[in-house]
Amino acid sequence: MTINNVNNNINKPQIDGQKLAQQQNAGQQAATANASQNTAAAASAPRTDSVSLTQSAQQLSQVQKKGSEAPVNQEKVDKLKKAIADGEYKINPEVLAQKIAKLETQIFGSGA
Repeated sequence: MTINNVNNNINKPQIDGQKLAQQQNAGQQAATANASQNTAAAASAPRTDSVSLTQSAQQLSQVQKKGSEAPVNQEKVDKLKKAIADGEYKINPEVLAQKIAKLETQIFGSGA
C-alpha cells in the first residue's frame, strides 16, 4: 500500500497559519490607523448643539420679556409692601373673585 502526498500537507497548515497571522496583524494595524484618524477628526471638528423651543415656550418667553420691560410704579409697590408687612393690607374676596373671572374670560373666552 502506497500513501501519496503525505509530506506535502505537513507544511501547508503552517503557511496558512503564517498568512492568517499576517492578515490579522495588517487588519489590526488598519483598524488602529482608522481609529486614530477618527479620534483626530472628532477632536478637531466643532460641536454643534441646537435647541428648539415649542410655541408655548416662545410665548412664555415673550410674556416674561414684556413683564420685565413693563414700567413699575415703585411708590405704589413700596406702599403695598409696607401695608402687608404691618398687617394692614386687606383683601376683598368679592373683588378678587370678579377680577379672576374677568381675567379667565379674557384668556379663555366666555364658557357659554
